[in-house]
Amino acid sequence: MLKGYQELKEQTAKKNLLYRPVFYRVTNPEEKEKFNDLLAKGNIYVYDEISDQLRELIKSRNPMRKLQDEDYAQLIAQHLNGCPITDYGVWVFYPWSDRAVHILDEDEYIELRTSANKNKISIAERNKLATKKVGVIGLSVGQSVSVTLAMERICGELRLADFDSLELNNLNRIRTGVHNLGLMKVYSVAREIAEIDPYLKTVCYPEGITDENINSFYTDGGKLDAVIDECDGVNVKILCRIKAKELNIPVLMEASDKGTLDVERFDLEPDRPIMHGWLEHLNLDLNVLKNLKTNEEKLPYMLPIAGFETLSLRMKASLLEMGVSLTTWPQLATAVTLGGAITADTCRRMFLNQYTDSGRYFIDMEQLVPDKRPKEIFTPAATGKELTSDTIAQEADAALAGLGWSANILSHEEIKQLVTVAVQAYSAGNTQPWKWHYSGGHLFLFLDKPEQELFSNIRNMTPAQSLGAALENLALAASQAGYHLKIMLYPLEGPSALAAAISFHHSKTDEDLYLPELHSKYIVKEKAPQGSGHTTDLSVIAAAMTAAVRSVNGAELIIKTTPDDIKAASDIISAAERLKFFIPASHHEFYANQLRWPGKVQYEDGIGIETMGLSPAEMMSLRVVMNPEIAQLLADWRGGQALEMTSRKQMATAYAIGLITIPEAADTKYIQSGRAIQRMIISAMTVGYTITPTLTPLLQFAHMLDNKGIKMPEHVAEEIKGMQHSFDNLFPEAINKEKVFLFTLGKSVPAMGKLPSKSIEKILSFGEDK
Repeated sequence: MLKGYQELKEQTAKKNLLYRPVFYRVTNPEEKEKFNDLLAKGNIYVYDEISDQLRELIKSRNPMRKLQDEDYAQLIAQHLNGCPITDYGVWVFYPWSDRAVHILDEDEYIELRTSANKNKISIAERNKLATKKVGVIGLSVGQSVSVTLAMERICGELRLADFDSLELNNLNRIRTGVHNLGLMKVYSVAREIAEIDPYLKTVCYPEGITDENINSFYTDGGKLDAVIDECDGVNVKILCRIKAKELNIPVLMEASDKGTLDVERFDLEPDRPIMHGWLEHLNLDLNVLKNLKTNEEKLPYMLPIAGFETLSLRMKASLLEMGVSLTTWPQLATAVTLGGAITADTCRRMFLNQYTDSGRYFIDMEQLVPDKRPKEIFTPAATGKELTSDTIAQEADAALAGLGWSANILSHEEIKQLVTVAVQAYSAGNTQPWKWHYSGGHLFLFLDKPEQELFSNIRNMTPAQSLGAALENLALAASQAGYHLKIMLYPLEGPSALAAAISFHHSKTDEDLYLPELHSKYIVKEKAPQGSGHTTDLSVIAAAMTAAVRSVNGAELIIKTTPDDIKAASDIISAAERLKFFIPASHHEFYANQLRWPGKVQYEDGIGIETMGLSPAEMMSLRVVMNPEIAQLLADWRGGQALEMTSRKQMATAYAIGLITIPEAADTKYIQSGRAIQRMIISAMTVGYTITPTLTPLLQFAHMLDNKGIKMPEHVAEEIKGMQHSFDNLFPEAINKEKVFLFTLGKSVPAMGKLPSKSIEKILSFGEDK
């Protein structure tokens, strides 16, 4: 232990409770004696610049005279009127720093200190402002606001409330020194104000705002004229507004992001809803609010208050890092300083009746002083000509000429019914990449190629699988109607979009048909009812799923069920789901082709976000990262772990992780694998399980293997390579095989909503019955 350390530390702790200066007017004999006793103790620093202050005062009172040194001497002597200069004015002692400072007394001090304010603030306005009382809650941004109010002398009393003490990470935005670490923020601010203007009254509430002291904060010593809310707590933000509205006190709040300023004039609009009415749909019971603990619980309140849509890009991106790489809201000294100026200026104009409105305002420096360089916007490459009805008819007629099959002729109504069931099949992202055409007794299936290249369409794997799944549903529906199929598959590598030609027969011709015990409800795009035939015996369901997959020639199913394997799969899948937002091509596809937001436009494909069973935090994450600039920021920060939340939650309840492989990559093989996928999905649903596709890792691995120049950050590519290595360790049986479908097996839950389907009129056309 250092010599005298403990004693000195205890002395410092006592001084840390001090924030009020002591005044000595030494013309009073009693105070002079006390001041002399103070000086006699030693270790006191004395600062006496009263001569210069008097010189400045004389100058300010004689703006039209060009005074010389001899003039100052004469005028100062007249001003002192026989009083010794050492006794004139006030000696102010600051006990926390042991400084004794000689200054002018109150009226002259205020006159001189505010002389440079004229005429932006007139003397009459200054005197009016001196009667105002302001309460500041929260002293990070609140420190800048409070000090600015004091410097401009916009009020005569400041009430400061904050329960927190200074920490090292506060020093990025709070003007103080390292010697103040551990000091209560209220005392730090009160000291700084006292060192600027010891005559300005400060009242400290080091416990912050509570149910017990809020009345005192608002009314003791006279009612506040304004409240400035800069606190973090949701409950205090709401409580302080409820009380302000009750007492008709205006509330100002600066958000340190884009110069956001909120003003609520409860003094002029007593019936105004708090926070502009943005919280009226929420439960504002303070007993509930003060028990909010997690970000998930606070989010529904914080987003309306913060104004999600108007947050800066970096602040939105930072929302995803809260509780991951960030422990508190990011704030910069520049923003805090600007916020202090904005709030203090508005408060002054409000007190002087120069501003009478309520509202939210922005002083966005990035807009006012912008970076005008053009932004790089990702645009997928075009894929070729559109699949028109004429093209479909021409390709169907050409194929029909080469078939030479005899087939049963079905009515248009029968075909509509069969295709309606077929298109309820699985498709990656519910993109439904198909068109159907019935002509000459044959049904033709086309790949409806998108107008732009899609990340998921590498090697045509996922769209071909979707077509195969639809063929499987078609076969099942046809079988229930008394028909069997004959199918001719076509390669998709060339310009033709034709994938399959199908004919219908009463005699069994489809050797691949796999018919477990089914009900029609299991071949539509909705989950099986919870508990429907459910069994927890994984060996039973694994055997049924394996049989379903192997019924397609060459397809194999690998299932992993141990906790360690599921954890390893969770790490890979969750990382891949995060990285897909950092790859421009997959980011664009996810938002443009797959995810659908509720709104006025009725969508017919993709996955509605309301059907995904997401928490508010998960939905917020998807909204945030929808902006590619935010995704780029998160990639640059090596962040975005919140984007793994949904996958990790899903994997935590998974019974197994499965992988389907085929011997080689080929369009027709992918189509056949799609039939295997659909058979497996149905097999799982019949016993109350659900299959959740997790194809993202496979697509990323395929792009790395094919090396076709998909743009992505270098560190993303490196992470994918590492994931590929981990994946091979998890599935060594799949090395050197084509990996076509990765999924998790879980218990079926009540459907959040049926996935939409394109109308039959848009995907099915008819030619001549030849």
